[in-house]
Amino acid sequence: MVLCQNRATMYSGHWSENVKFLFAKKVKNTFFLWAFLLALSVAFTSLLSASTNSWATVPAGMHDWWAGKLPAWVPRPKEPAHNVMTAAKVELGRHLFYDKRLSANQEMACATCHLQEKAFTDGNAVSKGVTLEAGARSAMPLANVAYMPVLTWANPNIQSLETQALIPLFGEHPIEMGMAGREQALMQLFATDKTYQVLFNQAFPQLSIMAKKDKNALYNLATMTQAIASFERSLLSFNSPYDQFKYGGKINAISESAKRGEDLFFGEKLECYHCHGGFNFTDNSNHQKLSFPEQGFHNTGLYNLDGKGAYPSHNIGIAEFTGQPLDMGKFRTPSLRNIALTAPYMHDGSIASLEQVLTQHYALAGKASAGPNGTSPIKNETLVGFELSAQELKDIVAFLNTLTDTQFIQNKAHSDPWKK
Repeated sequence: MVLCQNRATMYSGHWSENVKFLFAKKVKNTFFLWAFLLALSVAFTSLLSASTNSWATVPAGMHDWWAGKLPAWVPRPKEPAHNVMTAAKVELGRHLFYDKRLSANQEMACATCHLQEKAFTDGNAVSKGVTLEAGARSAMPLANVAYMPVLTWANPNIQSLETQALIPLFGEHPIEMGMAGREQALMQLFATDKTYQVLFNQAFPQLSIMAKKDKNALYNLATMTQAIASFERSLLSFNSPYDQFKYGGKINAISESAKRGEDLFFGEKLECYHCHGGFNFTDNSNHQKLSFPEQGFHNTGLYNLDGKGAYPSHNIGIAEFTGQPLDMGKFRTPSLRNIALTAPYMHDGSIASLEQVLTQHYALAGKASAGPNGTSPIKNETLVGFELSAQELKDIVAFLNTLTDTQFIQNKAHSDPWKK
């Protein structure tokens, strides 16, 4: 499969026809679709990077964007060698993230399903696209997404934010922003809008020289997705009350109830920490102190439709891609940072509150246990259920509430730049 023969082809805009072909076809073989996307991601890296390294180091003379932005107790995330973070890329990405003109009806932006005040989720069980077609899963929060080695609920192949950005824009199953077949119109918008002219030139100064001969060198899907990915990597959340208590030495930053909840969370009675551990409260992580990324997909026993552990046929987890029966119902472990803001819960938004997640799901060793087919035989074996007193329930919820980072959801650097 040849996506692009050389770097000039990538910049010329001809490669966007391959993307158009990918999303315009009614591809029924899901594995083929994502294999194609994965190949596209590899092409991005190989064509745009002058380095043979997978991950970036800051070139001599370039300002290190991460400097001063991370607490001492947080490791530095990895970033692709072809897309080193810069303030100019982040700012361009912020404008793209909030621009409704990037959708077919010009009424939907990335931010439509990722609201800052909801920790970049949307408060819906599942999101709807420009055609009002409902997706199968809820919008994932974006806090600290720079550390995530996989980027969707149930596709282990999507490991690059640059690749992931293509899916809501051009995907057709489901249709989200509905831009398949409109790639050239999108590039024309960037090339003629005065704000974008300035931002693209600032973000990609070397390409701006090439653009004097061919505007496609600067305005293309590669530069667009690199900028969106850069903004998303900038969404750092490490200043919750619990962070201040745990790492900042502020013993009164959280309540006594929350402290008891912390003991429950990290104790053997609830065992939450097995999947929601580490600085980001998830077993999915990738940063510069790790030799290999850590990935966690689990079946929590939410469904057991046939007595054998079946999930709804349109939402079977990573089994859709691996073809392995025991992968039925396995979904990526989300971070619990800002969890109080991201209801409803689970991959399909089927549980309304944190209290219900605890008492109607995990306490039962899976919600399916209360159904006619009983406990799922293929759920994660560490989920064995537990009993909580009314006070313990209040305590664990109080602890989870301390993971809300108010500074993060009010940070103007993450807000809509188009608002007057």
